[in-house]
Amino acid sequence: MEKKVLKRLIEVASGREKADLVIKNSKVVDVYSSKIINGDIAICDGIIAGIGSYDGKKVIDAKGKYAAPGFIDSHIHIESAYVSPEEIGKLLLPHGGTTIIADPHEIVNVCGIKGLNYMMEAGKNTVLDIKYMIPSCVPATPFEDSGAIIDAEKIKEPILRENVLGLGEFMNFPGIINGEDYDLEKIMVAKNSNKIIDGHCPGIYGKDLNAYVSVGIRNDHECSTVEEMDDRISRGVYVLLREGSACHNLRDLAKGVTKNNSRRCLLCSDDRQPKTILELGHLDNHLRICVEEGIDPIGAIQMATINAAECFNLKDRGAIAPGLRGDIVLLDDLTNFKVQQVFVKGEKVAEAGEYLLETKKYDISSVKGSMHVADFSLERLQLKLKSNKVNLIDILPGGVVTKKSVGEINIDSSGDFIYDKEKDIAKVAVIERHNNTGKMAVALLRGYGIKEGAVALSIAHDSHNIIVVGVNNEDMTFAVEKLIEQEGGIILVKDKKIIESMPMPIAGIMSDKDGKWVDKKLRAIHEKAYNELRVHKNVEPVMTLCFMSLPVIPEIKITDRGLFDVTQFKFIDLEI
Repeated sequence: MEKKVLKRLIEVASGREKADLVIKNSKVVDVYSSKIINGDIAICDGIIAGIGSYDGKKVIDAKGKYAAPGFIDSHIHIESAYVSPEEIGKLLLPHGGTTIIADPHEIVNVCGIKGLNYMMEAGKNTVLDIKYMIPSCVPATPFEDSGAIIDAEKIKEPILRENVLGLGEFMNFPGIINGEDYDLEKIMVAKNSNKIIDGHCPGIYGKDLNAYVSVGIRNDHECSTVEEMDDRISRGVYVLLREGSACHNLRDLAKGVTKNNSRRCLLCSDDRQPKTILELGHLDNHLRICVEEGIDPIGAIQMATINAAECFNLKDRGAIAPGLRGDIVLLDDLTNFKVQQVFVKGEKVAEAGEYLLETKKYDISSVKGSMHVADFSLERLQLKLKSNKVNLIDILPGGVVTKKSVGEINIDSSGDFIYDKEKDIAKVAVIERHNNTGKMAVALLRGYGIKEGAVALSIAHDSHNIIVVGVNNEDMTFAVEKLIEQEGGIILVKDKKIIESMPMPIAGIMSDKDGKWVDKKLRAIHEKAYNELRVHKNVEPVMTLCFMSLPVIPEIKITDRGLFDVTQFKFIDLEI
């Protein structure tokens, strides 16, 4: 800040000069003292000058509405909304989100550092303030093939960038617990740069958790029980209460939030699709849930604002106070948290659910053309089993955790799987799509519900190879071939005909269209998946499938290299 700007701020704060903007007659949510202050908010050059009685060049009458600090989503993957950074701003700002901590893990797995560069440049075209974490695990484990390998050396430059806060979720917790040099070298880059490190450690307790946290892990968004949450808070770890499109942990964890521990709790989305945002909202939805679960409203707002700012060392925001950014949300009440107006650095950017600014798009050519598949054919989908007793990936509705089970299937004379709609078991395959390696693996998935055709995606966490599930080899092959032709995305096939699709030319994981277009497409995809392919209606057909290839979430997954037992951290045979 220049000295002349600082001097003007002092003049406005002292009342000697008019503010650029005054929001009059508001009930200011004081997240420092957990109370409500009646007064005006004066803003000068995008900075809050003071709270009290002020005159401004422009005046907005809040008419008694509550003024809260702009909401901060403490962990989100923009790519999981299937839209570009410019479009995520249009979706989130009307719901009060003014800052997000984005981990571009998905696009970096596909495109490497050029994917990060694209996200950062595109993010400049939205007033949503996007802060970034450098993906720490590309690939997430050594047991899959991604489009890039990001080692400690490749992290050194980008981690020092202005909008980069630190090292993203360190999913390879066994690497840290076992003191693997490759992983510790990345940890050292963050520590030597004085940057924070995000955690990711589901189901880890005791001395293993101590070992993991000891390297400087700041937070964890993978808690699913109050016991896990308490365990981490007692070790100095911030806990991010997650409410996404596939993972719903907020209600369960909210039951463990108390006045004693709430300041160590944050709110995050992780993965949130446009459909969820447009229907339910963003952090405004999280706040409603918090209050429904008995959390004090101001305590809930702290979780969405000041707690996140403190966790991520964002000293210029998180509260409504002199010297901080003029990021303000006007709310009807502190129960439903209906957002009326949103200000970013003192500029009104959203009102009554509508984004008010024009959208300029950044060129996507650097991240197009990401489908590089070799040696794929129908024959490679065929199994040659000697036994009908197999290991199964069992879907557990409501999340992305799976169960390792054993089941009996029908096989033909050559040993290939025969679909039986009475058993609810379908074939699933993952096909490498980044470097023409020709790698692929086939396994069996139970609980998805599909009874016709096939579903294929190029969104498959975290390496984002092709994942396809279906009831016959012909439809699965057709789906994969057509997915490649449309440059990735989502495709639904029945009787070798496309019944619905959504191309995603940005790295094969994001659309170049706006959020409402994506939402319309996703609704059509869901409708066809449920009604024509007959996927179980208690299973989210896209995002659930996306996570069946993530070999860091228990208990069993499939990568392009084979069937993977997460609890044993090793590949296992399909046959028993």
